[in-house]
Amino acid sequence: MISEPFIKARPVIENIEKHDHQAYYVGGCVRDFLLKRPIGDVDITTSATPTTIQQIFPKVIPVGIEHGTVIVVYDDVPYEVTTFRVEGRYSDQRHPDSVTFINQLDKDLERRDFTINALAMDIKGNIIDLFGGKEDIQKKVIRTVGNGYERFKEDSLRIIRALRFASQLGFKIDPQTLKEMKEVSEDISNLAIERITKEFGKLFAGYYLKNGIHYMKESESYKYLPIFADIPDLIYKVPDSIQPLHSFGEIIAFFHLLDTRVSVIEWVKKWKCSNQVKQEAVAIVQAYSLFEKYGIDKWLVYTLDRRYYKGFTNIMNIFHPALLDENDLDKVYNSLPIQSRQELCVNGNDLISWYPNIKKGPWIQKLLTMVEKEIVFGNLKNRKNDIKDWIKWNPLEIN
Repeated sequence: MISEPFIKARPVIENIEKHDHQAYYVGGCVRDFLLKRPIGDVDITTSATPTTIQQIFPKVIPVGIEHGTVIVVYDDVPYEVTTFRVEGRYSDQRHPDSVTFINQLDKDLERRDFTINALAMDIKGNIIDLFGGKEDIQKKVIRTVGNGYERFKEDSLRIIRALRFASQLGFKIDPQTLKEMKEVSEDISNLAIERITKEFGKLFAGYYLKNGIHYMKESESYKYLPIFADIPDLIYKVPDSIQPLHSFGEIIAFFHLLDTRVSVIEWVKKWKCSNQVKQEAVAIVQAYSLFEKYGIDKWLVYTLDRRYYKGFTNIMNIFHPALLDENDLDKVYNSLPIQSRQELCVNGNDLISWYPNIKKGPWIQKLLTMVEKEIVFGNLKNRKNDIKDWIKWNPLEIN
């Protein structure tokens, strides 16, 4: 039975077919349908040219029109629609030098990376499988369409994609495909790091992450990745307790804690990550440092941004299995007397007014933090007079 995402996309295919063109669901959505996995984006392949698609649908975004791909927005849902095509050489190892639009589905499927992704499905749910994709799904095998050496030479990112699928699906990589991955793995060095980072993030979020790491070692692809190239034994330090990591901030925090010779900043720089990723990694590492000194206490929970509770828990459960549940942090957080500095009854201006003869300086923030900490631990009430009295009895701390 066809599932809901395909039913919602059905009018797109119907409209294309009404204009005397072929159209099929294609790729990962068909694979995941057969695997009974949650279906994300529904992609469509068609004999209609991008120009024709723009004429058929009122809202079309020409994201990759030169390569035959547009986004059709139908009923507020975006669908990637790509014209059947054959491709020329990949001299830049990313984009084909030339694209020729055709009206043959078989030739279009022939250019795809793996058999499990070279599947199409018509509007009635009939599967078009020209390269043994269904059998490979049943056998849980990742295998290239045609000559693997050529597929990986066209775009060596497909090596990382193979690892990603091994991690997400728990499939084995076909021995011949693995051999060809290894032969071409040096080409990974020529890829834009942003492309690798995207696939690497998906790889480490996979439920079968251990499987992906196993094939990363077998293919020796890690030798051509930033940081790993300089510390080749790093991947072999990954513990058996490894669990999926759901953000790149978690990944960086994990590998930094695994080998502190490489700073978080260096990871961020080499992998060209955003400030958001850096902030998450730094926050998790700082929280882990507090844990090593004091355990899971109120100050750790208070100072760690709640957005990173899940990531911190993931890291903790790798290095200290079953020690912490995400709900444990929430329970502590909900029991705190205050949950942010904004809730303090005093601020820097109050301290300045109480001590007009002391020059402004770092002591203000230092004292606020001390007050904050005393309140968080329940040693001081969050009342202005109580805070003023406490500071009075700790006069040396403001000098």
